[in-house]
Parts: sequence; structure tokens; C-alpha cells
Amino acid sequence: MLVQGDIVINRPIEEVFDFVADECNEPKYNPQMTLAEMVTPGPIGVGSKFHFVMTGVRAADTVIAFTEFDRPRRLGSTTHISNMDINGTLLFEPQGQGTKLKWLWNIEPRGFIKLLGPIVRRMGERQELAIWTGLKKVMEAQLEAAPSLLK
Repeated sequence: MLVQGDIVINRPIEEVFDFVADECNEPKYNPQMTLAEMVTPGPIGVGSKFHFVMTGVRAADTVIAFTEFDRPRRLGSTTHISNMDINGTLLFEPQGQGTKLKWLWNIEPRGFIKLLGPIVRRMGERQELAIWTGLKKVMEAQLEAAPSLLK
């Protein structure tokens, strides 16, 4: 099942891409993520892995791996959780002085969760919009604190 959406963030494309690509930043804008740490050496790119811990209905302790890394346009990843696999892509497009961020997640639920397909999709869409709205707020707050960064 596909979960998708988009949001415009009033920050340059390179800044948005770099901030999102460093998964260690996600707890700053995703209140359900309590920990994120890089577990592979070297610079962030294809093959980079991050361990993260999520709270919610069922806590998840898992790893996300980058499968695509085309700075500043495309970031692909795969995540395996106990009850689902998530393969997805984030697309970054210039939008004036800002960035349009689009997410496309292919969610493959397993077990009981598979029976709840339409509900899982709606929940996923709401959750993703909340996460990326959080990113927008964090990044645009940085703009208000330091407007010269856009110049």
C-alpha cells in the first residue's frame, strides 16, 4: 500500500535535504522518535544505517538503511519493523526560495496489521503529515532565528 504526500518548507533545498538525510535530527521534529543514531562509519550516503527507537501503540527499536542518495534531490530507504516493511523515497524539489518535499512510502504490513490495510494507510498518511509538518516548523523556526542563512 502506498502512503504519500508533500509539504513546502521555506528553506533552500540543500539545507532541507541535509537535515533530513541526517536521521539523527529526526527526534527534533518527530515526537514519536526518542532516539536516532548512525551505526555505520563514514559520511552519510547509500548504505548508511541509523538505529532508532519509536514510541506509540507499540514501541519499535529498528534500523533504517539508505538505498538511494542523490543530494539534494532524492533519498531512498528501507525499514524493517516487526509487523511491516517500509520502502520509500523522499523527493526534494526547489519551490521558489523553499523546497517541496514529497514522500512516497510503500508499506507492506504483515500478520494482523495486513487485515487493517485501509486503516493503516489513513493512519500512515496522518502520521507522515504530522512528522513533516514538524520538520517544517523546526526548519522555518531556524529561518526566523537566522534570516541571513538564506542569502
